[in-house]
Amino acid sequence: MNSIDVNRVLSQIRTLQGQAGGRPAGVGGATAASAEATPSNGFGSLLKNSIDAVAKAQNNAGELQKKFELGDPNTDLASVMLASSKSQVSFKAMVEVRNRMVSAYQDIMNMPL
Repeated sequence: MNSIDVNRVLSQIRTLQGQAGGRPAGVGGATAASAEATPSNGFGSLLKNSIDAVAKAQNNAGELQKKFELGDPNTDLASVMLASSKSQVSFKAMVEVRNRMVSAYQDIMNMPL
């Protein structure tokens, strides 16, 4: 139940990256303008956007919890629990992606030359 399919999460990240237009520069015919634009569309910005989305989901869940605790009539328990669950799942997915990235980095660093 707590298992997260990392390949599915990575494919969703790639899909979102494609929708955002963040395609890396091609091998051939890269101009200086496209080379300068690559860092803003690269892996780093994708990772930052993903972390920002997780933080936003956590902040949203916290705000809903606070509203519910204060007795806001427009906030029901179901929406609070749903937002909390979404933020928890997105955080777990982010941690799993981080663990896989660290593992890949360690594998690369341990490769013989």
